[in-house]
This record gives sequence, structure tokens and C-alpha cells, in this order.
Amino acid sequence: MKVAAIQMVSGISIERNLAQAHELLDQARHAGAELAVLPEYFCFMGERDADKLLIAETPGLGTVQDFLADTARELKLWIVGGTVPLATDDPQHAANASLVYDPAGRCVARYDKIHLFRFHDGRQGYDEAAVLKAGDQPVAFTLTDRSGVAWRVGLSVCYDLRFPELYRQLAADVLLVPAAFTHVTGQAHWEVLLRARAIENQAYVIASAQGGVHENGRHTWGQSMVVDPWGVVLAQQATGPGVVIAEIDRARLLDVRQRLPALQHRRL
Repeated sequence: MKVAAIQMVSGISIERNLAQAHELLDQARHAGAELAVLPEYFCFMGERDADKLLIAETPGLGTVQDFLADTARELKLWIVGGTVPLATDDPQHAANASLVYDPAGRCVARYDKIHLFRFHDGRQGYDEAAVLKAGDQPVAFTLTDRSGVAWRVGLSVCYDLRFPELYRQLAADVLLVPAAFTHVTGQAHWEVLLRARAIENQAYVIASAQGGVHENGRHTWGQSMVVDPWGVVLAQQATGPGVVIAEIDRARLLDVRQRLPALQHRRL
């Protein structure tokens, strides 16, 4: 099955972001992809973190969710809408939700980011929990490709990548990591963490990133990539908008797991 990791440099205009996302998804479709994964905050990177609350949609209703459903139906693609801010029962906090749409345009899975990023370097700090409500449930879904092969696909978002226990619980064949890694942390840790998650779970990893300098001044790392179960980077893009295409193969997955049955050797 061909898959696509979509890289963007999203700005403050939802309309422009959705237009670019559609163009990139169409490129993925023309390249033969069956599954396309958009990056975290593909629809909006506001001037302030609290701006997420202004555009948070009611679950099941809204411009961004309609776009994902309509585009999946139009292009006959499985689309993972990186993340979308969704309203919660607390008006001061939104969910950072990854939404999965099948080729019929149905929303078949929702994962709310569990691990919220926080840092302080002694001079300045950032805390996602100031405006986001953390999820508490790992989520995986089954994707049956055009050849009839069923894949267990595990969902995660950005900072989740630093918590390997989540991926163990997902027990998936394919792990998705839509992200907006900062340039500093991405340069140091992005690729090594992605390859580690692929190797230790003997799974494919599709990592779709924000990659560039945004209108709000934020600088994201990029390097969207697809990694195979042996930790080999199959394809990647450094910075700027683009589509990373790779083939994932059930025979390759099973071969790695049979030759080195580490998942069967777990004791803890």
C-alpha cells in the first residue's frame, strides 16, 4: 500500500491552509497513495496559542471537519486530519484531536493527544495545557487496503513520540505521528525517536510534520518521513510544503517480526 506523509507550513488563514492541504492531498492521490496523513495543526497556526479556542469546532460539525470528510470522499482516500481543535465541556480548553476519515467520508476514529508539551529554559516557557485538555485513551483503527490486507493503525501526536509505553499499548502495524516539532527539539531528537519507535515496535511509522517558518514567527523542524519496521527511512522531505510517498509492505513487516521476534520475547 502506498502512503503519504503531508508536510505543511500552516498559517493563520484557515481558508488558505485548507486550500493547500487539498492540493497536497490531490498530489498524494495522483501518486497512488491510499492513506494520507496531514500534520498537527494543518488547518491553523494562530498568532497566539489561545487562538485555538476561537476556532475550536463542535465534534462532528464545522468547516475543517466538513473539509476532511468531503476531501476523503472526493479523492477516495483514507485521510488523517493531523489535528483539529475541538470544543470540550470546558470553554477554556480545547481537545487537540486527530480525526480519521475513510474513503466514503466517514469519521471512523478520533484520538485526543494524551501528552501535552511543556518546557521552560530559564528565560521563557510554554505549556500546551494552558489551552488544551489532554486525552486519556490510546486509539487504533483497522484500515483494509485495496488489495484486501487489513492493517492495525495506531494514532499519536507530536509530543507523544517521547513516551514509548503508548506505542506498546497500541500494538499496531503502522504508527502515525502528525507533529509540529520545534526546530530545536526536532533537530536534536525527531529522527532518532521516530526510528526508535519503528524498531522497538517492529512497525511502519508515518510522520507528517510542520516544516518551516510560520506567519506567527514559530520555526518548526519538518523532516516528514516514512520509516520501515527495521528503522530504515524510506522517504523524507526536509522543509517546506510537500508530499512524502512510500510503499508499506505486509511481507516486509512479517519478515522483520519473524527474523527477530522481539515482540514475542517481552517479559515486562
